[in-house]
Amino acid sequence: MRIAFVGKGGSGKTTLSALFTRYLVNQNIPVLAIDADINQHLGQALGLDDRALAAIPALGSHLDWLKDHLRADNPRITSAAAMIKTTPPGRGSRLLRYDPDDELHRRFAWPVGGARLMVTGEFAEDDIGVACYHSKTGAVELYLNHLIDGPAECVVVDMTAGADAFASGLFTRFDLVVLVCEPTRRGVKVYQQFRQHTGGHQVRLRVIGNKVTDHADVAFLRGEVGEAVLGHVAHSSWVRAAEQGDPPPFGALEPPIRATLAALHSELVAIERDWAAYHRNTVRFHLRNAHAWANRSVGADLAEQIDPDFLPGPAAVGSAVHG
Repeated sequence: MRIAFVGKGGSGKTTLSALFTRYLVNQNIPVLAIDADINQHLGQALGLDDRALAAIPALGSHLDWLKDHLRADNPRITSAAAMIKTTPPGRGSRLLRYDPDDELHRRFAWPVGGARLMVTGEFAEDDIGVACYHSKTGAVELYLNHLIDGPAECVVVDMTAGADAFASGLFTRFDLVVLVCEPTRRGVKVYQQFRQHTGGHQVRLRVIGNKVTDHADVAFLRGEVGEAVLGHVAHSSWVRAAEQGDPPPFGALEPPIRATLAALHSELVAIERDWAAYHRNTVRFHLRNAHAWANRSVGADLAEQIDPDFLPGPAAVGSAVHG
């Protein structure tokens, strides 16, 4: 299961990402949380201090290693330099299971509160003025392209704010995309924008209302967004204590918020991934990137990286995974 939290800056998507991660842990579900926001706050929201956060290697800073690790013995990908963020797996690629003991997860997925956390990393001094943040979130796209996760496992991703989430095909890598929406005209406008951008891409988009103060706020959201609303979050003493660094036991979380998280989980587990459709989307975005810029940048036709006889999914794991 894969879920992404999106929304405009300040909407509370990091808070909801952390809350849902904690909820899954409380349900004894293996969960990997990924901070893919340019403002890296998910680890702090999950309870890590600055020293612990500084110790986590940033996935976006080790792209060459990641590419070499994932391409493995795939003959269609000649080097890490020829591999871009949309490159799909094929025969010989290293497919990943969510196994905390495999090499990639040992390197980059660090334990926090019963979950594991990966981070894309912040802008480094050398990045300023010469690189865009999508060079780092591309690491998450590659990771998810090669991950064969099971129905009893969950990946929770805190995405970049606003429409910037659509600057790559990363938004199509999820079973569910959740927009954290404030009960305001601006919040609804962001939902309408996201609905327009996800149209035609087989993306299931749902809404969690945040910063809700009363029944009028709830009625406003349901009137504007309709059945896409899965629930809402009001002011929470539990959340405030957690953000101050001293979270109470999870069972003390306010019942209406726990009910919203449960509704979100029910929506997610009811989805059955269509691996063929998922892979078609991978290939489609790879071809778009190849034609738009990557062929010129790499100096090769990257359509040749597509293995026409390969389909990712549980059946492919035995034949394609390398140690």
